[in-house]
Amino acid sequence: MSNLPLTDEQSLQAAVARRSAAARELLRAIATDFSPAVFASSLGAEDMVLTDLIVREGLPIGIFSLDTGRLPAETHDLIATVRRHYGLTLRLYYPRHDLVEAWTSENGINAFYESVELRKGCCHVRKVEPLQRALAGQRAWITGMRAQQASTRDGLPLRSVDTANGGLEKFNPLAEWSEGEVWAYIRQHGVPYNALHDRFYPSIGCAPCTRAVAAGEDVRAGRWWWENPESKECGLHVRRV
Repeated sequence: MSNLPLTDEQSLQAAVARRSAAARELLRAIATDFSPAVFASSLGAEDMVLTDLIVREGLPIGIFSLDTGRLPAETHDLIATVRRHYGLTLRLYYPRHDLVEAWTSENGINAFYESVELRKGCCHVRKVEPLQRALAGQRAWITGMRAQQASTRDGLPLRSVDTANGGLEKFNPLAEWSEGEVWAYIRQHGVPYNALHDRFYPSIGCAPCTRAVAAGEDVRAGRWWWENPESKECGLHVRRV
């Protein structure tokens, strides 16, 4: 139950209603004008909001996720829950075993702790290369990113051209949403979410690269916590100015 005063709760619900209507309108336009389009779900709270919106609207937008081979058990549990709750089987893309074997053979199983370069190399093998396969043949892709999530996402646009992936249109329908609005939508619509969120994991990636955050820490503090904030992207979302 919310601890917000009634007027604040009403304001929040009104804001969520406006945000939701705008997101639905954008998603419908993407499905109409940029087919085929896909949604890359990382299964975070934001991604579950978009999953709910796409399924509720019955939109012809494919939904996929990247299984890096090192996801937490709770993320796999959510994949199963999505299937039961929505009748939706996510398309899963896995890393190429030969690339994983070569990288770990050369660098070690946990070499990503040793340098930013090695961590990004691991991310490339486990995330970027599978994403490239997932986006092949598409005209547009959708993410659940928000501008408030990290310093690397400040000024995040609703729409851009993704030059790193062949000039696809890239959409971030929740770019302007606040964290409170995301969770208000989840509560209002009974949207399933990753159990780790209830254990102080606001941002969830691979298990060895994700930890809980302490009170007052940034929402991305638990991702690659040994690195500086400006390097905390995996290469999936390259922004060129």
